[in-house]
Amino acid sequence: MSSDAAAPASSPAAAAAVPAPAPASSPAAAAAAPALATAASSAAVARLLVPPTAVAARAREVTATHASEALLGHSERSWALAAELGRRESVAVDAELLYVAALLHDLGLVPPFDAHAVDFEQAGGAVARVFAAGAGWSEPRQRRLAEIVERHMWPSVDVALDAEAHLLERATSLDVSGTGGADWDGAFVASLVAAVPRLGFAAEFSRAIGDQAARKPEGHAGRTVRGGMPERIAANPLDRHAPGMLSPRPRFTP
Repeated sequence: MSSDAAAPASSPAAAAAVPAPAPASSPAAAAAAPALATAASSAAVARLLVPPTAVAARAREVTATHASEALLGHSERSWALAAELGRRESVAVDAELLYVAALLHDLGLVPPFDAHAVDFEQAGGAVARVFAAGAGWSEPRQRRLAEIVERHMWPSVDVALDAEAHLLERATSLDVSGTGGADWDGAFVASLVAAVPRLGFAAEFSRAIGDQAARKPEGHAGRTVRGGMPERIAANPLDRHAPGMLSPRPRFTP
């Protein structure tokens, strides 16, 4: 080899000529991390906002037709939060079933489906079951959908009993009153709220649940209002654009 040939890559000269990559803990990497996290979260949110099946897309159409834009947004955020929580906690779910339940879960609050004799979640469960029958679902699958909708108003749902209802109950609790937000990544929640704005949802839902409680005081709505739900809704950090203020979920005591 001639004396002016390039040094082998493994030689000290070559090593000195190639700058070492910046360590992951360098100031540059640390400065880029939030932007990367935001981009990843935004991409995840965008994927989740696409209905997973044709039947799921029709469920969204039903809610968009009958509910306000704010209530539709709540339903979409509830689905995205539930799906993301299931991913984070490795809870296996039926994505179509969970999506349809999330999109239809509050239809019992809207005037065309509001029932004076039963709780709104029972009315919503009945509406969901009719939807499922029209979609050609089997009777057991229709029943499962109604169960998920009805159970989302339980104080808590054992994941071993009903994984979809477990996730939907926790997701709606966060979106309505900010409960248990520390179970999600803050960047994901911020990206979700940016993609699906709240549009005065808190005030609208507070009025609706208060009306349900006044007319059906012994139902779940009445118990949650007496338990302080209006105050929790008013204090929800999601309405202050501060996902970093989300707190752990309190332990439920029967």
